Amino acid sequence: MSIFLIAVGAILRYAVTVSVSGVELQTVGLILMVVGIVGLVISLAVMFMGNDPRSTPGGPPPRRYD
Repeated sequence: MSIFLIAVGAILRYAVTVSVSGVELQTVGLILMVVGIVGLVISLAVMFMGNDPRSTPGGPPPRRYD
């Protein structure tokens, strides 16, 4: 989804030359690109931070006392 927002934003920012009254399409494109980049950074951070091989679900295994 983030890459889609970046692509649509770039198209609106750099390729569209049509003007709409009351709407700056270049500004809308910039906003979409920024939102897409922020979403991509957050997605990558969650993906890499969630893969911590040092942690086990539920904490460490219980100790056995013989």
